[in-house]
Amino acid sequence: MTVLPTTVRRPVLVALTTVLALSLAGPALSPAYASAAEESAPPSEKITLDVVTVNGSGCPAGTASVSVLPDNTGFRITYRDFIAQAGGDAKPTDFRKNCQVNLLVHIPQGYTFAVARADYVGRARLEAGAVGLQRTNYYFQGSSANNHVDHSFDGPLRSLWHTIDATPVEELIYSPCGATRNLNINTELRVDEGTVNPTKISSLSLRSSEGNVETIVQFQWKTC
Repeated sequence: MTVLPTTVRRPVLVALTTVLALSLAGPALSPAYASAAEESAPPSEKITLDVVTVNGSGCPAGTASVSVLPDNTGFRITYRDFIAQAGGDAKPTDFRKNCQVNLLVHIPQGYTFAVARADYVGRARLEAGAVGLQRTNYYFQGSSANNHVDHSFDGPLRSLWHTIDATPVEELIYSPCGATRNLNINTELRVDEGTVNPTKISSLSLRSSEGNVETIVQFQWKTC
């Protein structure tokens, strides 16, 4: 597999993009980057999530769901109708789709958490000359650290893809201890059909009809 570097925005979120041929196994990360077990073990008490809002053109009502991972290391998002497309007979508004998930994470007293890593799997069907983009913002309510990570895809490309947003341990941004802050994750997909084959539809998708394509967001835990 080939790992392609893409645009990185502050805070330092490393973006890794892999085109998947036969396997969904992602590239290994350097020890300098956080994994869910490095800094502090997850609390033994079960965490819960309140889904405050899930909205956007990429996740109409009833087409996205959120669930906690059983080991308290994070959560998964499943999309069922998240696809951007351009060219051919695609609607002009279909070139960009987004979905914002706003969560209230209930955690045991004495703990705080940061978003350490997020894995996305989807499918690209891009004609020659077309370009796709996946962009995600991560931020806590009230925080000025509202930044994004980009992953780009160049046609021709017909494949599953796997992207990883990973944060170095020293760059992790934790929710304030003892305070309640909603976590926002805003993901968007864009497609530009280009000028080579504009009469053919190009698309980029994140949806369950592609198979096992849940987005996995992993926490890094720390005691206060």
